[in-house]
Amino acid sequence: MRRREMLCAIGTVGLSRRVHASDAALVGALRAGGVAVLLRHAITDPGVGDPPGFRPGDCATQRQLSAAGRDQAGRIGAWFNARALKPAAVRSSAWCRCLDTATLAFGRVEPWPALDSFFGDRTRVAAQTAALQADLARIEPGRFEVWVTHQVNISAFNGEGVAMGAAWIVRSDPGAAAKVHNLGRLSFDA
Repeated sequence: MRRREMLCAIGTVGLSRRVHASDAALVGALRAGGVAVLLRHAITDPGVGDPPGFRPGDCATQRQLSAAGRDQAGRIGAWFNARALKPAAVRSSAWCRCLDTATLAFGRVEPWPALDSFFGDRTRVAAQTAALQADLARIEPGRFEVWVTHQVNISAFNGEGVAMGAAWIVRSDPGAAAKVHNLGRLSFDA
């Protein structure tokens, strides 16, 4: 396939993305299972953290997905659908931008406190990270989960940063429950 035809084919699926590992390797890892997709929420309105007066159950007090972020969440779901990859579970921070990303991408979501942002409360880092490590070690072969969360949580968990709407595919080291392996990164550009 020539480059122009390839770009047209990608465009028809609605995807614009940079690959940091081969598609075959990433899809293979997801099909083999025992992994989680550690996804940062899609693109938001500008800002860092949440505005003063933020309340977890009140979306009006939070930083929201932008129009580009809503489109990006749709592209994330399209990437998985185009490859017939269905997560066993879609879990998310209770923050609206994470819940909205998960719902727009996958059509379903289960809030999980271990994914809630600890940007304003670093006392929760150890407990939440330990919960993620324990659940990652429990994901069985042939299954994968999507976890939608925040930059601060991702960095604490796997030691790497990621842009909004991008993800790391991670697995646990069976010999060391606290060790996380980054298998590859997915980026879904706006």
